[in-house]
Amino acid sequence: MTAAQAMVGTVEAVCILHEERPIVGPFGRTSIDKRPVTGEVSVTEFGLQGDKVSNTRDHGGLVRAVYAYSSSEAERWEGELGRKLSHGWFGENLRIRDIAVSDAVIGERWNFSGGVQMEVTLPRIPCIVFARWAGEAKWVRRFAQRGDVGAYLRVITPGPIRVDDSVEIVHRPAHQVTIRDFFGNSASAENLEKLIAEPELMPEVRAEAQKRLKRSRR
Repeated sequence: MTAAQAMVGTVEAVCILHEERPIVGPFGRTSIDKRPVTGEVSVTEFGLQGDKVSNTRDHGGLVRAVYAYSSSEAERWEGELGRKLSHGWFGENLRIRDIAVSDAVIGERWNFSGGVQMEVTLPRIPCIVFARWAGEAKWVRRFAQRGDVGAYLRVITPGPIRVDDSVEIVHRPAHQVTIRDFFGNSASAENLEKLIAEPELMPEVRAEAQKRLKRSRR
């Protein structure tokens, strides 16, 4: 990516776990209740200090260390639902302004002004827990159909992060597979092959891409 093509956004909110909530299911608890915090927050390879993951099967770890959602996407949902959706309502750790998070290219790298670097890895998959949290009719289907699912990030360079930090896209792979394409299974076989061939791709992401490539060839 050249300097002329670089995109810069802003961290609008940094959110961590407010409290775990009981749910029916194998994990018994959910950490979807994120709330914004002020001041500097340390980011490690496993996510934001003070945050927690209850469902470690589908969230957290190195590949899903941080969840980002776009301010513009949140505002569109506010208009449709007719209510304010506070920072953290989507379960996000970072609310990002001026970057189309769901249209980020997998493997894209973001530099934060505090020195943190993160890489876009996988889309968020909406689930029954999210549906109960939202309290909206047919929420999972509506959220999935829209495709504004946000992106999980892995932390390449740990460090501090805070509200109003700038976010600059400093690397964008050539395979062109976006979070939206990956979630919706709309990426071409050719582009998925290019994604799989990326030498620095995380093994878990490569495995998911191989599954999608196999489905596209049926």
